[in-house]
Amino acid sequence: MEEAHTAPAGGIPRRSLRNIALLAICQALTQSGNTLMFASAALAVLTIVPADMRMWANLPVSMQHLGVMLSVFPASMLMMRRGRRFGFRLGSLVGMVGASCSALGLGLASFPVMCLGGLLLGFAIANMQLYRFAAVELAPPSYRAQAISYVTAGGVIAGVIGPSLARWTPDLWLPTFQASFVAMVVVHGIVFTVLSFIEFPVVKVEDSHGPQRPLLEIVTQPAYMVAAAAAMIAFGVMSFVMAASPLAIVQCGLDKTEAPITIFVHVMGMFIPAFFTGHLIQRFGVFNMMTIGIALLIAGVAIALMGTTVWHFRGALSMNGVGWNFLFVGATTLLTTTYRPAERGKAQAFNDFMVFGTTTLGSLMASVVLELKGWAVLNYVAFTLVCVALLVIGVYRLRQPIRT
Repeated sequence: MEEAHTAPAGGIPRRSLRNIALLAICQALTQSGNTLMFASAALAVLTIVPADMRMWANLPVSMQHLGVMLSVFPASMLMMRRGRRFGFRLGSLVGMVGASCSALGLGLASFPVMCLGGLLLGFAIANMQLYRFAAVELAPPSYRAQAISYVTAGGVIAGVIGPSLARWTPDLWLPTFQASFVAMVVVHGIVFTVLSFIEFPVVKVEDSHGPQRPLLEIVTQPAYMVAAAAAMIAFGVMSFVMAASPLAIVQCGLDKTEAPITIFVHVMGMFIPAFFTGHLIQRFGVFNMMTIGIALLIAGVAIALMGTTVWHFRGALSMNGVGWNFLFVGATTLLTTTYRPAERGKAQAFNDFMVFGTTTLGSLMASVVLELKGWAVLNYVAFTLVCVALLVIGVYRLRQPIRT
């Protein structure tokens, strides 16, 4: 893998690009399953629970986020010892089991079994979240932001496959939506196969046993705290709004077939910018791009508060997606500058633990806030959280003016 770290004048080496492209495909497919879960799970739950349980329709999705939160440390530590390929393929295998469990739960009309399936799927998604860090290891150091951005861009394909599956699979057979979860099994099976063709760096002793600082010292660095806080709010707000949107669409009297279309627009907003986010970060600076991301998230809230037509939902969710991309990719790029090679496992894992602790709470509260207070109040909550991110970044930049 030595040539992967020697960047020619033209850009990222061809071998690195091949590996990053394959990793982006894995990102695309796994994200497709995740998108399918967001678009279908809550609506599937509504077919098997009584009316007084409607506010808990997002619990399987919340259990998935909880699964991510509980899995990031063991997944990251396992990869430090056994390598990326072993860890990622194990994640896909568990993803197949989780999707099968969800399909079985729906067939049995068992809400707890569906929640268990969501929990298991969380392990697969925890591994997917580490793809962006693996991308950094596949490219020369000077191309860190581009590598993260390119792998994240795999979500563009997910934005096509996920919502398409969400539209075509629910009514293939009874019970409704069971075919959607079976499609997830197939998706994770394909990812399991593609991962075997990626040339991940060999695990080195110094990578896991080199000089390490205590975790507390790493995470209390100002740059780390800003990166983690920005990532938490980016993902938390995105999850909070996206998880509620399919239910809000139906609640506002629109047809349920609008939900996959809105999710499609949202996912396109999340991942199309990733083709050039890395270049923008290099040109304008990580903090400037993160600030633009916050501005776009606020724009999404403003559009959502203007009305409840299909175009208000699509406009709000698309702005939410682009804002997430700029803020999250920027936060991830900043985070990779805060730890040593031997510290990457615990530093990355702690960041994702905090991020998905936030998304677990966000997705769980989404249906509760929507049911009790409505779509407008939900967006006011999102606006408040985004303002916190702006405050954190603003204070840091005032104290560290040299940073761009």
